[in-house]
Parts: sequence; C-alpha cells; structure tokens
Amino acid sequence: MEPPAFHPCDEAVISTNDDASNCKRSAVKLGYWKDDFLGYFVRSPDRKAPEINRGYYARVKGIEMCIEKFFKKTGDKCQIINLGCGFDTLYWRLRESGHMITNFVEMDFPTVTAKKCYMIKRNKILLEKIHVEDGEVRLSPTDLHSTNYHIVGVDLRNIDEVAIKLQQSEVDFSIPTIFLAECVLVYIELPNSNNLLKWFASNFKSAAFVNYEQVNMNDRFGEVMLNNLRQRGCSLAGVEACVSLETQISRFQNCNWHGARAWDMVQIYHSIPAAERARIERIEMLDEAELLMQLFQHYCISVAWIGDLFQDIEITVEKRLSSLNID
Repeated sequence: MEPPAFHPCDEAVISTNDDASNCKRSAVKLGYWKDDFLGYFVRSPDRKAPEINRGYYARVKGIEMCIEKFFKKTGDKCQIINLGCGFDTLYWRLRESGHMITNFVEMDFPTVTAKKCYMIKRNKILLEKIHVEDGEVRLSPTDLHSTNYHIVGVDLRNIDEVAIKLQQSEVDFSIPTIFLAECVLVYIELPNSNNLLKWFASNFKSAAFVNYEQVNMNDRFGEVMLNNLRQRGCSLAGVEACVSLETQISRFQNCNWHGARAWDMVQIYHSIPAAERARIERIEMLDEAELLMQLFQHYCISVAWIGDLFQDIEITVEKRLSSLNID
C-alpha cells in the first residue's frame, strides 16, 4: 500500500503544536499546575484568556489522572507511547516524580521531532533526565534513542513506518502499554486512523488508549469551531468520530479494541478533587463562564483497552452537577 502523501493541511496541523504548547505554558506560569520543563521548549508565551488556561488545566489533569490509575495496575513495568507528542514534557515530569517506566516513546511529524531533538540536545537538564547510567544517547536530526526514552519522526498514517520506528525504539509488544493522543486522531482521515488503531489492537497484548479530542461537533458551537480551524487552513479530517461520546467509544470497538469509555470535560473537571478545583478557581476570574462550559462540552477523554488489565478503569464524577462552580 502506498504511504499517504504529505497533505497541504499537514503544515497547519504541525502548527497546532506551537499553539497548544504556548497555551500550556501560559497556564503553568500562572500556577495552574507544576511543570519545571516546559519552559525549556516554550520561552515567553502570551497570557491566554482565563477560559483557555482553565481548559488546558482540565486537559492535562484529566490525562494525568488516567495515567495514575494505570500505574496502580502496572507499577513502572509498562510502556507509554505518546502519539503526536509535540513538545509534551510528560517523560521528564514522570522522572521528576520518581517513575522510571520500562520504555517511553514519542512520535510526531519529523518537522516537530527535529525541533524537539535539537532543544533536548542543547539542554543539560533535559539530557540528564534521559541519560541512564551505562546507557548511551543516540541522536539523528529527527530521532533520539536512549535506554528508556525515544522520540521518532513518523507519519502516523504510514503503518509500515510506524512499525519500523517502534522496533527501533525497542518496544516490547508483550508488556502493558499506554497510548496517549491529544487532538491527534481527529486530524487523520478516518480510514487511516482506523487502520492504525486496528494495528495496535492486533499487535499489543495488553494496552490502554487515552484519547483527548473534540466531541459533540454536530451542533452550532461545533460548527463554529470547525469554521475557525478551516480559516487557519486546518480541517478536521477525522471529525466523523467526534459526533458524540458514543461515536468516540464505537470507533475503538469497531477497530477491535475490547472496550471503551468516554467522558466529556464537564465530567472530567468534576472528577478532580474539590479542594484542587477550588485552588485553581482562585487563580483568576473567568470573563466568560458560559464559554468555558461550551468548551468543556465539546471536548472529551476516551479510554479504550485491550486485554482485561485496564477494563475496570473508571472516572468518578461528582453526583451533583447541577451547580457547576466554574466561575
């Protein structure tokens, strides 16, 4: 099968990494969460609107909560494969918190990984964290390999290339593996993303997939979101899977994953401990509380699994959501 050609929209998709990284850095600088490493990739971001800062907080915290639940099942004997990683700093944050997992692989367009490799190579603190005693760090313009951290440039639409890069990254298909994707699958045509999910399902014995992306995209607010992205030259090629929580779940089930669950970000936000929510709600007042609610209703986190290790992963949401304290 011929690999997909580079699409004009790919450049716009690649640029979303800069947008997301800047938004995360804005929230970190204000104290929404701690990240001592993001500043090495993003220097001086513009301050974002309070709704954006709080939205990114919920995104990062929601994914962290899922990962913590997985670690309770696996300990550090697991792998994380971060799809469309951008300038994400999860590996360094995990190391800082004492986790030394078996393997951590990051994948993105070569244009993105080349920048990240360059930044890592030039920063002693980042390099020290990926260097393991008696291990070597191998660098190329787009790829980096160390004992348990790998970053590789790859087009996720090309499964043969993905397979080669995973092999080069010494991935063990027999141990529990966590896939992460933040607004990644939605930029891939559905047949290609389905093929990728099917390939993962058929090659990994025990796996979980944490997917953060849009949902409820068939209403008026969703249409506005789509139009804004189109104006930036960026179409959501896989938006068919983002119609509802049910379509998010069925996408995985139809691709041979054993099961899946999904929650919108209203639910995710209200699964965060009340004291922690109260802390971040004091950081800044919301200008547009209704806008934040609409954003939360149009993003979700899905968790899918292969095997039985992760099948009982659940998000506990406050029973009373009638009084949404978001302002």
